[in-house]
Amino acid sequence: MYSVLLILIPLLGGVVSFFIKSERSARINSLFTSLLSLGVVLAGLLFYREDKYWIHDGAWLSVFNSSFSLKADGLSKIFILLNALAYVLLFVSGWKVTYHNINRFYGLFLLTQAGMTGTFLAYDALLFYFFWELALIPMYFLCSQWGGPRRISVTLKFFIYTFAGSVLMLVSILYLYSKTSGMSFSFQEFADTRLQPARQIWLFWLFFIGLAIKMPVFPLHTWQPDTYEQSPYPGTAVLSAVMAKMGLFGLLRWLFHVLPIASFQWADFITPLALSGAIYASLLAFRQDDLKRFAAYSSMAHMGLLCAASFAQNLMGFQGVMLQAFNHGINILGLWIIVEIIERKTGTRKMSELGGLSQKAPALSVFLMVIALANIALPLTNSFPGEFLMISGIFTTLSKYNVWFTVLAGLGIILGAVYMLNMIRKVFFGEEKESVFAVTDISWNEKTALGIIVGIILVLGVYPQLLLQETSATAGAINEKFEIVRKAVLEQLLK
Repeated sequence: MYSVLLILIPLLGGVVSFFIKSERSARINSLFTSLLSLGVVLAGLLFYREDKYWIHDGAWLSVFNSSFSLKADGLSKIFILLNALAYVLLFVSGWKVTYHNINRFYGLFLLTQAGMTGTFLAYDALLFYFFWELALIPMYFLCSQWGGPRRISVTLKFFIYTFAGSVLMLVSILYLYSKTSGMSFSFQEFADTRLQPARQIWLFWLFFIGLAIKMPVFPLHTWQPDTYEQSPYPGTAVLSAVMAKMGLFGLLRWLFHVLPIASFQWADFITPLALSGAIYASLLAFRQDDLKRFAAYSSMAHMGLLCAASFAQNLMGFQGVMLQAFNHGINILGLWIIVEIIERKTGTRKMSELGGLSQKAPALSVFLMVIALANIALPLTNSFPGEFLMISGIFTTLSKYNVWFTVLAGLGIILGAVYMLNMIRKVFFGEEKESVFAVTDISWNEKTALGIIVGIILVLGVYPQLLLQETSATAGAINEKFEIVRKAVLEQLLK
């Protein structure tokens, strides 16, 4: 019931938006649709927690033994909640922002939400792939029609990267389908399929590359900074806060369950790769003058740490990743809203042309300080428990390189604090620049959106158990899968 409804609401709202002529009506329809989606998610989390409300299994492509199978466990629920929250906050903060053909803009935007929701709910591999692609198509048109001056070439690069990764993932899915006992795309059939380790390896890389491009993981990241820079702000925010999590979700839901042996074998290779990418992105963020590229590299650095902690493959790592995935989405969403406000009010997003904003926009300065401190995982902010669990997971991994991995992860976090505090110093403090002379403080709708984000940051910083209790069972199930693999490997070594 809930799973189908969560896809239908933004899907129908997006379709309706295309037929609306009035700009105000298009805004109202979009905000109403996003509020309705969020309301349904919250009602389900608070009052209808049993699995029976979140499971749907209907006919779809029976000729391929593929069903319209949807299910929400703790992992799915936190990503669905993040998705619904992000849309409400973006529509509220951008209530006064005008776009040409705004009905089509909001229509495509809502269709993207429907695709991402379906991706997080799919329990059939072919359905998962269908929604994976469905989320990308409207985002491609959003970027190509409402983006910056280099939008065409950049969007083409984005399309080539993501399409190539999707094709590789599809090849892996089709091969696994051929090896299931019942020639089925169901999640359980895929998870129960037993393949030789050597065969798992090449399937693992086909699947992982498709997911890694989406996150993105170094060195498959080169599409990201340009795409984030050229996309319209709401599109960039969704790409960074939610769509990047689709890759992480695929890692935890599909790759680790279906190909656990290969995932375990390649952990010592992927972990330093992801951590090196996090450090590399942090160094690039420190050198940026453009606030959009700064936020893009900041997001990439955090995703690298999330990927590395996933491959720690223990309970603390999994719990930390699920908690921090939600928290990073909220934090980076707040950062993108602030960057958009700064460019709209000053006419520039170059840090070298900004300075002294705290004197002109004190409310904006307070919101930025809290969001920035959350991004660097200050205690009592939402990122602290998540990053603590991730670092603990990396340190307690069975890898003989665990100490070095922990050092690299710690270095990435330290560099994150350096570039974030450096940005605050340049933009909000120091001598007032000409671009900020006429700046006024933020409006009621922007205060509302940023106030909600700050509220979430503080609540989850004090009481992260709100999310941990949702994800503990899912994290335990993934960890149990790897306990079996670790036991088998140990037995093999003792022979």
